Amino acid sequence: MPDLAVPGQVYEVGGCVRDALLGRQAKDRDWVVVGATPQRMLEAGFVPVGRDFPVFLHPRTKEEYALARTERKSAPGYHGFAFHAAPDVTLEQDLARRDLTINAMARGADGVLVDPFGGARDLRERVLRHVGEAFAEDPVRLLRLARFAARYADFTVAEPTQELLRRLVDEGEVDALVPERVWQELARGLMEPRPSRMLEVLRGCGALARLLPEVERLFGVPQPEQHHPEVDTGVHLLMVLDQCARLHAPLAVRWACLVHDLGKGTTPREQWPRHLGHEQRSAKLARAAAERLRVPTECRELADVVAREHGHVHRSGELGPAATLRLLVRCDALRRPERFEQVLQACECDARGRTGLEDRPYPPRERLARALACVLGVDTAAAAEAAAARGARGPQIGEAVQHAREQALAQALVQGLVQGLVPGQAQEAAR
Repeated sequence: MPDLAVPGQVYEVGGCVRDALLGRQAKDRDWVVVGATPQRMLEAGFVPVGRDFPVFLHPRTKEEYALARTERKSAPGYHGFAFHAAPDVTLEQDLARRDLTINAMARGADGVLVDPFGGARDLRERVLRHVGEAFAEDPVRLLRLARFAARYADFTVAEPTQELLRRLVDEGEVDALVPERVWQELARGLMEPRPSRMLEVLRGCGALARLLPEVERLFGVPQPEQHHPEVDTGVHLLMVLDQCARLHAPLAVRWACLVHDLGKGTTPREQWPRHLGHEQRSAKLARAAAERLRVPTECRELADVVAREHGHVHRSGELGPAATLRLLVRCDALRRPERFEQVLQACECDARGRTGLEDRPYPPRERLARALACVLGVDTAAAAEAAAARGARGPQIGEAVQHAREQALAQALVQGLVQGLVPGQAQEAAR
């Protein structure tokens, strides 16, 4: 318990209680205070931080202490709530406003679990279940549930809860979500151990079609079976996202993988299962989705490169020195080598996100990394000076520098420093 006197009954609540029951280390501890007032919290030395309802920080631990409160719906959207915090609000009333039963548990100073809605039972049975009808009043809870599904991949969504999710979508509550909040929850879900589960839950209730219709359109779209044993483009996407988690990819890579194939959803049916030119269409759709959700610049820029170039990266073992250099330049690898490593990681996730190919090596990643190191090792100043000494001017000097880089790549290929793919493997990885 904290070392500062709290003017009321104090309980650990929410995620820290849930994680303790799961045997996991909680990242943060949250507290609820029953029987106190804002004035008494201030007098005890706590620092106010809540704008909509009374939340305070412990001055030393910086942990959050919220006064027990109730809430009621007052307007559409997740901002449309009126809160009531008073000394007569009980712990059970406070827990009743929470989203899921597994998050509606508390533990007092005596260590006794307070579990009025069966959260411990649902943890044992691996079920995500809403606490009450108030769940449907807050559309953010739909996104939070989908995120929890990505964190706890072996949990199922209770059918009554699934019905509430569908109602949220049908009644337009999801449409009231502001882009920043949608992105916040999507980003957190993408970083969970099984991000594919988030998309599955969103699809199951119809929310994916509202929030990311470009992604929804991928499901049911076939791809060539010889390259994609899973065939369905949407299924492939789910597998790619789980590869991101498996390879511990950062958020920018995971967003890039989420949107890398969007163009396949716009391929005319008569052209199925081939998707010629989908890369440029994917890049355009990815830019539109990023703009709509106000995705951070780092994520949207990486996604643009991956959407345009992933096929060329897959086939890079077939490229000669000049074409390899052009690929590196298009990816802006010479100026941003750290980001290019993320491009390669996204492409590896794409190549391995296929049925039966999850553990296959991905030679283009090492090959292009070595190619970039080779190019960056060229003394461009010396090449430019030599060209100028021969009378070259302006663009001719740039051509001389490019030639020096191509020559370095060609020499590296001869010496075996940059290995190509075995015949046929590039085509198999590319589609």
